[in-house]
Amino acid sequence: MGNDGATVGIVLVSHSGKLAEGLHELIAQLGSAGGRVFSAGGTDDGGIGTSYERIGAAIAEADSGAGVVVLADIGSAVLTARTVLEDESRDDLVLVDAPFVEGAVAAAVTASTGAALAAVTEAARDARSQPKFPD
Repeated sequence: MGNDGATVGIVLVSHSGKLAEGLHELIAQLGSAGGRVFSAGGTDDGGIGTSYERIGAAIAEADSGAGVVVLADIGSAVLTARTVLEDESRDDLVLVDAPFVEGAVAAAVTASTGAALAAVTEAARDARSQPKFPD
């Protein structure tokens, strides 16, 4: 663990506040970095969509000095998250192309071990190739 015990933060970006909160709840129930996972779902008025401001606020909350991994569900959530990260222009903020649920769980589990940003990012990406059941 570098950065005086700081751990990589995770931000969940979804069109649905309920979906992002539900995934956050699942991760917390698994005991995996529940305190370092933040959700940015829905619009500012609670509707379906994404919010630049909510994403930016979640990144600020998640940032303890070890970097932040952002996972988005679909379409404009990816575009809005990408815009926020481009405006932040920091090397320690990463938008990961990974399955939303599996990638977030893998990232949170890895982050909870104190792993570095690159390892957390790789864990999220690797979730795509993990089968859900044996052949």
